[in-house]
Amino acid sequence: MSTKNDIVDLIPALRSYAWALTRRHEDVDDLVQDTLVKAIGKIDSFRPETNLRAWLMTIMRNTFLNNIARSKRSTTGKEDCVSATMSTPATQEWWVRGGELMQAVERLPRHYREILIVVVMLGESYKGAAEFFGVEMGTVKSRLNRARAMVVADLESRAPNDPLADEEPQLAISRAS
Repeated sequence: MSTKNDIVDLIPALRSYAWALTRRHEDVDDLVQDTLVKAIGKIDSFRPETNLRAWLMTIMRNTFLNNIARSKRSTTGKEDCVSATMSTPATQEWWVRGGELMQAVERLPRHYREILIVVVMLGESYKGAAEFFGVEMGTVKSRLNRARAMVVADLESRAPNDPLADEEPQLAISRAS
């Protein structure tokens, strides 16, 4: 069945979206696995004329939100447990810069972060993202533009010893917008 092959082809995109949602590498595989189990169990409800990627991501997003609700009812430990921290930080410049970028993305409000991940990192079209999130295409473009501006402002505000930072003051963008 080609749908099963298509699902397998979408696993990298599902992993990326799972990371965007969980922001914890430890939870990515679990969320992808839960999504795939649910999708395969409900494969008969998938209509071939619809977008398989959006269908899977909707299942993933609903699973993630259900997991959050469940975890609020029972907490087992602190989120900032020492076991979740790296014991040896990487020294490569590219790794540090990439980490700073991803931290800036993590600090975005969820509705901006999700749009940025789906459109920029996963390559979904504006139209596809609008259908997936149930909003107008203009809303997707607006949120994406604001998300990009917020990431740039965040990175600029945290740039250590940047001689260009004082030359052109940047307009601060509210995280609540």
